[in-house]
Amino acid sequence: MLKFPIYLDNNATTPVDPRVLEAMIPFFTGDFGNAASRSHAYGWKAEEAVEYARTQIATLIGATDKEIVFTSGATESNNLAIKGVADFYKDKGDHLITTRTEHKCVLDTMKRLERQGYKVTWLDTDKTGRVTAQQVRDAITDKTILVSVMWANNEIGTLQPIAEIGKVCREKKVLFHTDAVQGVGKLPFNVDEMNVDLVSLTAHKIYGPKGVGALYVRRKPTRVRLTPIIDGGGHERGMRSGTLNVPGIVGFGKACELAKAEMAEEGLRTGRLRKRLQDYFFTHLDHLELNGHPDQRLPGNLNISFAFVEGEALMMAIKNVAVSSGSACTSASLEPSYVLRACGVTEDLAHTSIRFGVGRFTTEEEIDYVGKYVTDQVKKLREMSPLYEMAKEGVDLSKIEWAAH
Repeated sequence: MLKFPIYLDNNATTPVDPRVLEAMIPFFTGDFGNAASRSHAYGWKAEEAVEYARTQIATLIGATDKEIVFTSGATESNNLAIKGVADFYKDKGDHLITTRTEHKCVLDTMKRLERQGYKVTWLDTDKTGRVTAQQVRDAITDKTILVSVMWANNEIGTLQPIAEIGKVCREKKVLFHTDAVQGVGKLPFNVDEMNVDLVSLTAHKIYGPKGVGALYVRRKPTRVRLTPIIDGGGHERGMRSGTLNVPGIVGFGKACELAKAEMAEEGLRTGRLRKRLQDYFFTHLDHLELNGHPDQRLPGNLNISFAFVEGEALMMAIKNVAVSSGSACTSASLEPSYVLRACGVTEDLAHTSIRFGVGRFTTEEEIDYVGKYVTDQVKKLREMSPLYEMAKEGVDLSKIEWAAH
């Protein structure tokens, strides 16, 4: 029995797994203590739950519990990593390196630092959204203090060669941060194998609650130091003050434990469903473009440009499916996706892109319905497009000079 609208926006957020909710519930009512209250059993129980979750999260990424700092989510983790390093190491240098396809919270943090006098190198990607370790090597100077490259892109699902980039940073003695929010819990990730110093994480992309995230901060062999961006009671070893969201943290820990146990099987399943949807579109429609890397991508992410169909019109036409055009953080804007534009996708094609996010609870029945439903709507919209008719007749639309009135 299909339930509408069918949810295929798992890159924006995921539903809380019932097993995660079950772990959280006691900490809203009976075990409601403040983890910083060290003088009674309510506080001790809360602190014990937080430390257990810290271990669960650390285990998922091959870290130690003392390297996990809790935050309110990925945006805060990215801000803390980048601004924290920039301020603490400013006497060593003022140069940072990132890519043009990062999440908005990384781009805007870098732009703020630029306004404060830091120098930022913005690396261009290839058409699949990837940068190379060589590009990073070429950009590093004796003033470089941080490289920040996201592991998995939130819009197009492309995976960056993080281990290779990290190796270059290690060799050059430059700190390396990755926003791993989209990838951790879906694909194997180990902080030592990836050669990373700082990693941003969040719960709500892996079937945990919203409003809780973490930052991995390396302690060995080189201890990373950060200037905090929130001042207060010195919680989280002085790196992030504020009363801890105990139920959220418990849920985050449980979500990581489940991800570790089920990731391999789940990745195969979501990858298979994504491929099924992709194959259906490419079999039944022409003039499509797959955005992102064909192989080096998240198993459940499918981003397609449907040429000769305006993205907003298509979104209106497929009300039975919850999907995104562009990323969730910027989808209120009618501007074409900056990620696609950075990959060299034309403005027209970027406007026609839809992101389908397959997740843990997506069924084969839903995928088959969406494939046929979206295909039918694209065909209907194209019937109204004179440009599509011309393209079918073999006219090269890029060569046409349109008359201005």
